[in-house]
Amino acid sequence: MDWGFFGHRKINRMAVFTLPPDMMVFYKKNIEYITEHAVDPDKRRYATKHEGVRHYIDLDHWGEYPFTDFPRTQIGALMKYTDVFFINKRNDTIQLFGNEMKIGEDDFYLKYKSKKKKSVIISKKDYRSFFYNNILSLYYEDEWLVECDSLQKYFGEQVDLKNCQKIYAEDTFSEYGVLPFHLVRMQKKLTDAFRNKDSKSILRLSAEIGHYIGDAHVPLHTTENYNGALTNQIGIHAFWETRIPELFAEKEYDFFVGKAEYIENKNDYFWDVILTSHSLLDSVFEIEKDLVRTFPEDQQFCFDERNGRSIRTQCREFAQAYSDRMKGMVEDRMTASVHALGSLWYSAWVDAGQPDLNNLDKNNLSKEEEEELKKLDNAFERGSIKGRSHGN
Repeated sequence: MDWGFFGHRKINRMAVFTLPPDMMVFYKKNIEYITEHAVDPDKRRYATKHEGVRHYIDLDHWGEYPFTDFPRTQIGALMKYTDVFFINKRNDTIQLFGNEMKIGEDDFYLKYKSKKKKSVIISKKDYRSFFYNNILSLYYEDEWLVECDSLQKYFGEQVDLKNCQKIYAEDTFSEYGVLPFHLVRMQKKLTDAFRNKDSKSILRLSAEIGHYIGDAHVPLHTTENYNGALTNQIGIHAFWETRIPELFAEKEYDFFVGKAEYIENKNDYFWDVILTSHSLLDSVFEIEKDLVRTFPEDQQFCFDERNGRSIRTQCREFAQAYSDRMKGMVEDRMTASVHALGSLWYSAWVDAGQPDLNNLDKNNLSKEEEEELKKLDNAFERGSIKGRSHGN
C-alpha cells in the first residue's frame, strides 16, 4: 500500500497538530476519524477501476524533467492526448484529432481532408468548447461516443461529415495517472465543504486528500518504473514507502513540523511537490542497487511476523543502511506530507471565509454511510486491485 496503512494514518494524525486553534478544536475532536479514514482511497482501488489512476502520475512517460511541454491542467492534458475518430457509412475509421497535438498552438490541424484535399484548421477556442461540451462529461463512461452533428455546431462547413455514422474518442492519457489533477479537484471540494459548513464532507475530504498528498510526496508515484520492474528492482516500492517508515518512523522521525501555511496557488504547489518527488528518483534507485550489490546477501532479507503470518521482508539492518544512504529522504518526504496536508486544510478553510467550526458536530456516520464503508472493507478484504498494483 502507498506509505502503508501505518504511514497514511500517521500523516493524517500529525497534520492535525499543525492547525491554528480555530480549526484545531474541530479536527482534534475528530482525530480518530481523520486517522482511520486516511486509507479509504487505497481500499477503493479494490472497488472501482477509476480509483487507481488518482494515486500516481507517470511523468517519465511524457518526456524528461522538468516536463515543460506537459499540460499542467487535466483539461489541457486530455485535449492533447485524446484521439478523436469518426466512422463513415462505409465503416471507414478516420482520425480527426490526436497524436499528441501541440496544445500551445492557437489552431489545431485535423487529419480529415476536405473536398479540396487540404487539412482542415480549427481554432483552439472551438476545440476546447467542443471538448468541454461533448467529451469531458463522458470521462467515467466505458465508451466515449459523440453525436455526429456536434462537430458541425462548432466547426461549421469546415468539416463535412454528412457521411458520418458515429464519432468516438479514446483517452490515451489517464492510464498514466492523474494525481496532481485529482488533488486540485479534492481541494476545491474541501473548500466548498467548509463554505457550506458540511461537517461530514469536511472530514471525509480532509482524510482522503491526506492520502493523495501523501502519495504525491513519494518519488515512486511519479514514474512508470514504480516497482522497479524496468531495472530489476522489484519490491523497491514497498521497501521505500512501507518497510522503512514502519521500522523507524514511530521512534525516530520528528513529526512536529511547525504551523500550517496558506498556499496561494494550489495548482503550482501540487506540481512543485510532484516534480520534487520525481527529482529524487535517481537516488532511490541507484542507492538501492548499489546496496544490494555490496551488502551481505544473507543479511538483506529476514522473516517477520505480520497479521499472524510469517512474511519475507527486508532486514532491519539492511533497511537502516538504505535509509542512511538516502540521508533521511523517507523521513523528509513523510514529514513534508504532514506540513503539506495541514496547509491544504488551512488554505481551504481560509478560502471558504474562515467559517466558525466550533459548533460543528463530531462525525457520526448514518446507517447508509456505515453500509458503504462495510462494502469498501469487504471489497478490500476479498477482492483484487482494479488497476495496477505496486506489488511487494
